[in-house]
Amino acid sequence: MPLVTGADMLKKAQKGKYAVGAFNVENMEMAQAVVAAAEELKAPVMLQTTSSTLKYASPEVFFGMVSALAKKATVPVCLHLDHGSSPKICEDCLQAGYTSVMIDASHSPFDENIAITLQVVQAAKPLGIPVEAELGLVGGKEDETESKIAKGTDPKQAVEFVQKTGVQSLAVAIGTAHGFYAGTPVLDKQLLSDIAAVVPIPLVLHGASGLSDEDVRDCVARGICKVNFATELRVAFTDGVKELFKEKPEAYDPKTPGAQGRTRVTELVKNRMRVCGCEGKATCGM
Repeated sequence: MPLVTGADMLKKAQKGKYAVGAFNVENMEMAQAVVAAAEELKAPVMLQTTSSTLKYASPEVFFGMVSALAKKATVPVCLHLDHGSSPKICEDCLQAGYTSVMIDASHSPFDENIAITLQVVQAAKPLGIPVEAELGLVGGKEDETESKIAKGTDPKQAVEFVQKTGVQSLAVAIGTAHGFYAGTPVLDKQLLSDIAAVVPIPLVLHGASGLSDEDVRDCVARGICKVNFATELRVAFTDGVKELFKEKPEAYDPKTPGAQGRTRVTELVKNRMRVCGCEGKATCGM
């Protein structure tokens, strides 16, 4: 089927009390792996690219790959810009055909975050494309952006932010971090519950790589409708390639290590989809 927008996908997740898995892809093989996992588990899925990934290949290239995969898929597939670093890159992705975008101005002062986010919402609205934004600071490093100090999302500010920007989903900071964790993460789950009680739109959890399955399930139960996975997918793909060359150092055909990496990513994605509770949800009116 053609690519779908993230709006209905996340609204249905919110109503059904599960989360859509959102997976960052860096190349064709990773995109194939994610869609294959979604097909096998009959799960709706979001494929994501970050601003730095789009320096490796353009939005048009990723749109071409993912839209081709989606057309042959029997499950809903959404192509999302993760952590858009500027309104310009969001607009580039909108023009390329992305069906969801995120603008991340969370490092800016509150009023500036609102102004930048609103600019993207206004650009996306005529195209019918939903916008995700972030409020608070998720720790760790995502692309060129690094937050050494995490700052939790304030529920009252979240209500004001959503009302003034009109975003369709909101990434919240509750103690997660991008990349792998140096120690055991401590999540403020009560804060998440407080935010979900006053913010009507779907909430997004960033920095899920390295969280326990129990933590992810608990966050979903408390209102998370989209869970982002990135770092651990990169590691899975690279480990598959390393394993291939360790076993067959004479290999030279790029398709061979690519296929090994793809297999590793598919298995990981299936596990994460089950944890998010979206297995079989593509057969429930999606």
